Amino acid sequence: MPRLSYYVAATVDGFIADPQDSLDWLMRHEMDPGGANDIDTFLAGVGAIVMGSTTYEWLLAHGAWDYQVPVWVMTTRALPLPASTTAGGSADVRFSRAALPELVAEMRAAAGQRELWVMGGGDLAGQFADAGLLDEILLTVAPVVLGAGRPLLPRRLDLELLETARNGAFVTARYRVLGPLTEDRTPA
Repeated sequence: MPRLSYYVAATVDGFIADPQDSLDWLMRHEMDPGGANDIDTFLAGVGAIVMGSTTYEWLLAHGAWDYQVPVWVMTTRALPLPASTTAGGSADVRFSRAALPELVAEMRAAAGQRELWVMGGGDLAGQFADAGLLDEILLTVAPVVLGAGRPLLPRRLDLELLETARNGAFVTARYRVLGPLTEDRTPA
């Protein structure tokens, strides 16, 4: 069964955007194409994406629509559709208020055997974790400290480290989500 992964970049102090929702801090350093946690390699295995409305609006405001797979946007507001994709086709964007288990079932049906991506933001990924639906976190840590901003994942979760690597100036890690953090857990 395809995994639901939160693929995300964050600062050393755990923010995914600054207080003005800017990602300029992320663009200061380049990653090695094909290196650890490379976005193109990750996207090649993705069959469906879900994001919050803030992420969606940021993407619309900052360039062309690059996604060739179905994208669900969790929102209660009417939002515009992208005019087209960078490949020239029409974007498959679906606005939703569905319960998360129903949404994941829809995404899995659309994705086939390909992976599911929680693109953003941190609270949305946390809602999937709360529902026991988030399988992994693929984290890229940028060598930047912001001091404030949008948090990586505002939840108390227990994670299992599966792998780490370096890509240029970034540290990458892949974690399995074990569930809510329990204070009495002792190391194995």
